[in-house]
Order: sequence, then structure tokens, then C-alpha cells
Amino acid sequence: MKVCILSDSHDHIPLLDAAVAEAKAVGAEAVLHCGDVVAPSTLKCLNKHRLPVHVIHGNNSGDLYSLGQLATRPGNVIQYHGMDAGLTLGGRRIFLVHYPHYARAMAATGEWDLVCCGHSHKSRIERLPNIRGGETPLVNPGTVGGVGSDPATYIMADLEKMEFEVHELDKRIERETSLA
Repeated sequence: MKVCILSDSHDHIPLLDAAVAEAKAVGAEAVLHCGDVVAPSTLKCLNKHRLPVHVIHGNNSGDLYSLGQLATRPGNVIQYHGMDAGLTLGGRRIFLVHYPHYARAMAATGEWDLVCCGHSHKSRIERLPNIRGGETPLVNPGTVGGVGSDPATYIMADLEKMEFEVHELDKRIERETSLA
């Protein structure tokens, strides 16, 4: 199973939409959003892709009540999990949290096959030793919103092979969309 891992969209709808469209085109079957959506309405653009979207909030949460309401609408693909989430996708146990320090701690437990976080706006793929004697991949996709001078990035994950690849979007997508 392939999944699109992203974070820190910060209301940058065209970039979020482009990342999920691109990921779906290369086989993504689900989306994992590691927080900092900000306005819940930002996620509405993802319904058309018809992929399950698992989202948590970060430190720029916006209206959590509206996010909960959005997630409970009939026909919606958004699944809101709160401040963190433990999921099973493609037979893999996956933990989502916004903060890297919390993610590092969860990876160290060895209870998860994959831990994903955001917050830093810097994409990073690590394999951390865990207390069970193995390694746990820790993935930070950076900021799909391309916040500030940081590039707009997301990660494609192949859960069967446990391979991860950073993808960068052209930030002009957002400017071109706003001019249309």
C-alpha cells in the first residue's frame, strides 16, 4: 500500500490539493496529515480525490469544533483523530503526531512500524533504534504549504517495502491558482 504523508498545510489549498492529486496519480491509497491544517475548510479540496484522509491537529489548529463537524459529514473522506493517532494501514502500525520530540519518543518504543510528524517544516526520513532492538522509521514530510522560505514538500511511502521518497511541489502552483 502506498500513502501520501504530509503536514503543515497552513491553509495553502492549491498546494495541498496538488500534492494529493500527484500522490494519487502514482498510486497513493490514503493520505496522512500530521497537523497544522489551520482552517478546517482547507481540507474540503481533498474530498474530490476520494482517498481516506487521516488528520490530526497541531499547534496551529484553527477551529477544532468545525474540524470535528467536517469529519462527521456524510460522504466525507476526512477522519479527524485529535492530537495524535494510532492507525493500521496496509498491515502496518502507524503513529501520527505533530511534534518531532513526541514522535521520537514513540519511535523509541518499538510499538510502531512507522511514526510520522510535522511542525519543523523540514522534510526528514530517519530510522531510529528502538528499545526492542530494531529500528523504527520516523518520517517528517516538511510543509506541504511551502510556508515561508521552506519548499512545499510531501512524502510518498510504500508501506510494503517501507520505502519513503520526498516530493517537492512548485510553489508557483499557488500563485497561478490565485491569478486564475
